[in-house]
Amino acid sequence: MAQNQVRIAGVELPVKKRIEISLTSIFGVGVSVSRKILERARISLDKRTYDLTDDEIARIRSAIEGGDILVEGNLRQKVYQDIKRLRDIRSYRGVRHKIGLPVRGQRTRHNARTRKGKVRVAVGGLNKKIEKK
Repeated sequence: MAQNQVRIAGVELPVKKRIEISLTSIFGVGVSVSRKILERARISLDKRTYDLTDDEIARIRSAIEGGDILVEGNLRQKVYQDIKRLRDIRSYRGVRHKIGLPVRGQRTRHNARTRKGKVRVAVGGLNKKIEKK
């Protein structure tokens, strides 16, 4: 069984997984979008990636390109432009993006380390350590 590398939208798909799950490795394609693509291309959801013929791969490509689905570079570009627009009009969300704080209303008093980064870790007990020596 020769395992062919399948490349769609600039992404190498995992060969041994079911094609329904394999397609989710493309940025912008989740399980539900993957099912729509395969339904449009008339391919079984249970088929493995290595079982695909060249014709089926071409049908998947055309289903992605022909549909209204943004994937990979085009989607990343759209997301970047949307955030840039928010920054330019100086909306609340744009300002939060700019200064690196949570955008969707999460609290920052105790958490938000993922968004704020490790740089601002508190230095609470520094005086006590110095006095002991």
